[in-house]
Amino acid sequence: MAMASSKKSKTARKIAFYTGLVILLVVSLFPFYIMMMTSFKSSKEAVATNPTFLPKDWTFRHYVDIFNPDIFPYISYFKNSLMVALTAAVLAVFIGIFGAYALSKLKFMGRTVINASFYTVYMFSGILLVVPLFKIISGLGLYDTKTALIITMIVQTLPTAIFMLKSYFDTIPEDLEEAAMIDGLNRVQIIFYIVIPLSISGIISVFVYSFMVAWNDYLFASIFLSDSVNFTLPIGLNSLFSTPDYVWGRMMAASLVTALPVVVMYAISEHFIKGNLTEGGVKG
Repeated sequence: MAMASSKKSKTARKIAFYTGLVILLVVSLFPFYIMMMTSFKSSKEAVATNPTFLPKDWTFRHYVDIFNPDIFPYISYFKNSLMVALTAAVLAVFIGIFGAYALSKLKFMGRTVINASFYTVYMFSGILLVVPLFKIISGLGLYDTKTALIITMIVQTLPTAIFMLKSYFDTIPEDLEEAAMIDGLNRVQIIFYIVIPLSISGIISVFVYSFMVAWNDYLFASIFLSDSVNFTLPIGLNSLFSTPDYVWGRMMAASLVTALPVVVMYAISEHFIKGNLTEGGVKG
């Protein structure tokens, strides 16, 4: 009787868990479903008084329009976003690796204070950093350039990059480094030949995080960029609102296509992010 009651209780908990999970997924994915369906509706149907969950007349016209340079220079904005996001992510990871290694493996004065102050920058809203960053960027003569946005994105993502990478480097046994030093490797060689290969999952997760922050940034891009030639996709999408070519279906199509690179990148890197590549690094 007790065993049967325990099985029923376990089954009930499973049902409750999966029911809650399904509800959560439906609520989370519903806005994306509406976006997708709207992107396939005609302009009139998208703003109809009685909305429908499925388009009455399916159209791919909006997806064709967003790649028309006369309506929306999507390719130009995409190139700008890709350049800014890739450069910022690569530099944040590169600098973060050396910073995280120093904080994880080296002994020096002030290390504890630096570790404790990583997230100080996140105690303040991003808008509060605009004025000092703007003065620095203007003083360097970089206003209205993609370089300004890249520097800003590195500033935004580097604290988290270092903190995350340090957590991975802390798990690497010191025995590996000692053995490498006995074999004649210096600190830089240890980073490239020992630390990085054993921390690939962490490095990729940091890269994806940095890329996503830079790819989706609107606040700093709207302040540091004024020429449409340098616009990234978030700014470009916003500018589409104030043009005669603005229609809901086109906006939804452009938003979905803009989100694809991040979704694809995360899907490809997922097995690395979840992987535990340091397991079995030391035997005996």
